[in-house]
Amino acid sequence: MNSSVIIEIRPGAGGDESGLFAADLFKMYRNYSLKKGLSCTVLDSNPSSVGGFKQIVFEISGNGAIDIFKHEAGVHRVQRVPKTEKSGRVHTSTVSVAVLPKATEQDVQINPADLRLEFFRSSGPGGQNVNKRETAVRIIHLPTGTVVTAQTERGQDANKQFAMSILRSKILENVRSKEHLHTQSERKSQIGTADRSEKIRTYNFPQDRITDHRIKKSWGRIEKIIDGDMEPIIKAFQKEKIVPSD
Repeated sequence: MNSSVIIEIRPGAGGDESGLFAADLFKMYRNYSLKKGLSCTVLDSNPSSVGGFKQIVFEISGNGAIDIFKHEAGVHRVQRVPKTEKSGRVHTSTVSVAVLPKATEQDVQINPADLRLEFFRSSGPGGQNVNKRETAVRIIHLPTGTVVTAQTERGQDANKQFAMSILRSKILENVRSKEHLHTQSERKSQIGTADRSEKIRTYNFPQDRITDHRIKKSWGRIEKIIDGDMEPIIKAFQKEKIVPSD
């Protein structure tokens, strides 16, 4: 197993504001990974019309990637005044994050006969070329019903490779969950229902405070952290030696 992770961010409660915060979390993870000398590659994304994401899946690769990001899995809650809010009222929204160790072909053997491939035109903003050809790929793993997509590259082959990478990681994670006698997959337990009451961390912009509810610690300078300065949070978890739940 290599040290790469695949991270999936999905908006939960909160509509457009939730999608905008999904984009903020992606920026935070991407910027921090680049500061640490890691690489960040978007595997699949579905942008919203207001500049957020309906979903984004990306891979972070490099030494220590798993240890750095393994504690990010769960529901993140944001409290702030949305850009679209005219009355200045604070809204509460949620975003769910799943963190999957990247599986290789050696980790997971997939029978090509178990796959159904579909090709379609990429959706969402992306310039004039994005919708001209059916370069986006959807793969259905028939035995498990797992569905993955990739539509960030202009080439069909590249998107197929990205989709297969996501699929292998999800299948491996499902196998591991069964080995731990869970009734649901790890990803589902990480995602939860994205309800406002299910949260691992709260980002309170009016009070300039981020609070992690698992280790009961808070940090200020929220804009700086969102911009990629996650070091205080990462160090706090390393000090606590918290083990993510299976």
